[in-house]
Amino acid sequence: MYYPNLDLKYRHELKHYVNYHQYFTIRQRLRPLMTQDANSNEAGEYLIRSLYFDDINNTALHEKLGGVRDRVKYRIRIYNGEDKIIHFEKKIKMNDYIAKVKESITREMYDEILKGNYEVLNLPHKPLLYEIYHAANNVLLRPQVIVDYVREAYTSKLGNVRITFDKYMKTGLNNHDIFDPHLAMVDAIDHKFFVLEVKFDEYLPDYIKTALQLEGLVRQSNSKYVICRKLGKENSWEDQ
Repeated sequence: MYYPNLDLKYRHELKHYVNYHQYFTIRQRLRPLMTQDANSNEAGEYLIRSLYFDDINNTALHEKLGGVRDRVKYRIRIYNGEDKIIHFEKKIKMNDYIAKVKESITREMYDEILKGNYEVLNLPHKPLLYEIYHAANNVLLRPQVIVDYVREAYTSKLGNVRITFDKYMKTGLNNHDIFDPHLAMVDAIDHKFFVLEVKFDEYLPDYIKTALQLEGLVRQSNSKYVICRKLGKENSWEDQ
């Protein structure tokens, strides 16, 4: 069992499924109200690929399936398939709030981790990497699944709001190398549906809330990690 850090800044996070018509309508409403993410390409998008980890007991998977409110997930994340920025992240959920801690790693460190050499994380001066190092040795934290999708993101300083549309989610089966140029990917959800995520601090401004009209949308219950783990399931309990 991992325990959340109570000293972190926690934010609200709401997730919904939207179809293409809902996506297009909401996006058109948001564009005059919010700023597009500075990292976006000319199409207003960027690619996110993450390698999720879990321990010998599949704690992250079981806790999500069991509805445990306070839980964490570990992942390595890259953008646009490049190795210029590689983050090892810890995403923390406490009740209905989320927080994220991250630390940069080098491509050389990533390559060693993929080989099973976790000594590169034995860095007491970097608490997150040191925590992951101990988890790798004590509870056998190991790579489990790749999650890949296209993100379209909008931000607002008022309320520190971040709204994202995650599209075309895929996963890599039986391969944990996020830099493999021959990585075989399969669709994780029907491409007719996108995942709308709304993150904010203390409040969501009324004009953004009006543009979103969340009341008519379908809440998403499964995480991207769970969705992709189920596609590569080896045991019947992973369907529960």
